[in-house]
Order: sequence, then structure tokens, then C-alpha cells
Amino acid sequence: MTREPLFDTVGLIGIGLIGSSLARVIRRKGLARRIVACARRDSTLETVRTLGLADAVTKDHAEAARGADLVVISTPIGTNGMIARTIAPVLTPGQIVTDVGSVKQAVIRDVAPAIPEGVHFVPGHPLAGTEESGPESGFDTLFEGRWCVLTPPPGTDPEAVERVSELWRQAGSMIDVIDADHHDWVMALTSHLPTLIAFNIVGTVADMENHTRQEVIKYSASGFRDFTRIAAQDPVMWRDVYLNNREAVLEMLQRFNEDLSRLQRAIRWGEGEELEDLFRRSRDIRRGIIDAGQA
Repeated sequence: MTREPLFDTVGLIGIGLIGSSLARVIRRKGLARRIVACARRDSTLETVRTLGLADAVTKDHAEAARGADLVVISTPIGTNGMIARTIAPVLTPGQIVTDVGSVKQAVIRDVAPAIPEGVHFVPGHPLAGTEESGPESGFDTLFEGRWCVLTPPPGTDPEAVERVSELWRQAGSMIDVIDADHHDWVMALTSHLPTLIAFNIVGTVADMENHTRQEVIKYSASGFRDFTRIAAQDPVMWRDVYLNNREAVLEMLQRFNEDLSRLQRAIRWGEGEELEDLFRRSRDIRRGIIDAGQA
């Protein structure tokens, strides 16, 4: 017996790594009868056509949202408010709007006021990604075994939350529903701060004289290579993350600086036991991540 799709039409506003991976999942599992993809560049839309990721493509945000029972905003956070205001006139009761941004309070602040009465807004954040971008970089197993966090504002229709949850379950994700402010605090520590550190370390090398920079590149060990992979992610996306989660990031950065000063003192004064204790605790965290299947 053929299962009915979750949605009739899904409008994907933004068709980069996350959007195109979601499109692939929807195609493979028959989760929607029709996909409309929206992007700014003709070259991106041509790639979407070539890859068969959508039934229709457009540069018009409103056209992608018109008649779609699910609209997924998958663009840099700083654009979300503008997109919400653009699509608001064509949204009708019963439609669901969601997003994939890694900062939730700012998205709710910018998007929720534009959502018409009767339209359901279910903010989301799939905790998955690579350093690649563009529709050609997506793959349909990106979300498997990963968490997707939903942060619906109080009063959000439970059925709409469940439909969005089921979409991500079908993509292979595990679901958590939490408050937006708690989400942003946790992400500041687990994602935003580590990425900022990677940007800073790689930036330090970029500022060195050419001969030294070339030596660092030539002799890169796994640690520096890992930092360069993290720092190779979309700069516009991360610019918007830091500008929109600044309070939580600054708090985590202050804590990090205090811990770094303590580590600096331990090295200066030869406090081997303190160093070894830190390294053992750090190894335990890594083992916990492996045990949780998130390595």
C-alpha cells in the first residue's frame, strides 16, 4: 500500500547544503508531491534543474511560498526577516513555515511578527552540515543519526510541530523540542564558540608572512587541518550567527578566555598535574560523544 506524502507541496527558500539535502530526502522517500526551489542566482537554479531536485524553480520568495503547505527558509539568518515579510502576503491559514538556522531567538524575533494569523511557525535547527555549500554539495544521508532541535514559540499548534518533527524523523534525525533561549546558549558553547576559535586560529596563519604561511600549510598536522575544515564554512552564514547570538557567544568567549588564562599559567609554572587532569577530562568528553553516536 502506497503511503500518502506528508505534504503536497514544499517550498524551499534557499537550496544550499541543507536545502538540497532535504530535497533529496523528500524525493527519495516521497514526502511531498511537489518541490519548489528558490535561489538568487540563475546558475544555482540551473544546477537544481540539472540535478532534478525540484519540480519548479524561481527567484521569487513569494512564488516559492504560494500554495506550499510547508515553507522551509534555508538562508543566512540575517535574511530571514526580509523573507518572512516578502512571503507574508501569499501565506494562508494552515500553511507551515519553518527554518534551519542555528540561532533561534533572533529568527523568532524577525520572522514571527510577519507570520499571518492561522499560519504555523515552527523554528528548527538540524544539527548537521559540512564545510561545503551549494545544491551540488547536498546528500540524502546528511541528517541520519543527527539531532534536529525545534523551538516552537508558546501556543504553536501541536499538529504543526508534529508534522515538522515527522519530516526530520523521515530524514533520519532525532528530535528535541526546547526553548529558543536555551537552544542559543547551548549552541554558543557546542558550535558557535568552537567555530569562532577555528576562524581565529586559521586567521592567525593567514596574517603571517608568505614564507611562514606556506610552511604551516605544508606541514599541517591533523589538528590544524581540522581547524581549516571548520573555518572553510560559509562566511556569510557565520557572520549572521555571531551578530544574532552575540550575548551567548560573548559569555562563552569570556569563560573560554578565563580557562585559557588558567591553562597558560599551568604551562608557565610547570603544573603538569593540572595539565594532565584537563587532558583526561577532555578525553572523557570525546569518548562520551563517540558513545552517543555523534562522532
